[in-house]
Amino acid sequence: MNIQICVGSSCHLKGSEQIVHLFQKALEERSLEDKITLAGSFCTGCCNREGVTIQVDDEVITGVTPATFDQFFQTNILPKI
Repeated sequence: MNIQICVGSSCHLKGSEQIVHLFQKALEERSLEDKITLAGSFCTGCCNREGVTIQVDDEVITGVTPATFDQFFQTNILPKI
C-alpha cells in the first residue's frame, strides 16, 4: 500500500507534520512498516478548509486532522492491508 501525505503549504499549516508522526507511530505499533510505503507529496489540488489531504493508493481523502486520525486509520488503512 502506498500512502502520500500532502506537505504543501496549506496542508503544512493544517498539521501535516503531526499526521506524518501519527502515521509513523501507528505503523510502528502494528509492525506494518514493511507493508506500507509512506511518502510526502506537494499540493494535490484537493485543498480542504480543514485538515490534510492524504492519498491511499489511488484514493484521495481530504480533511484528516490529528483529532480524526485514529478513525481515519481504522476506516481507511487497516481494512485494506
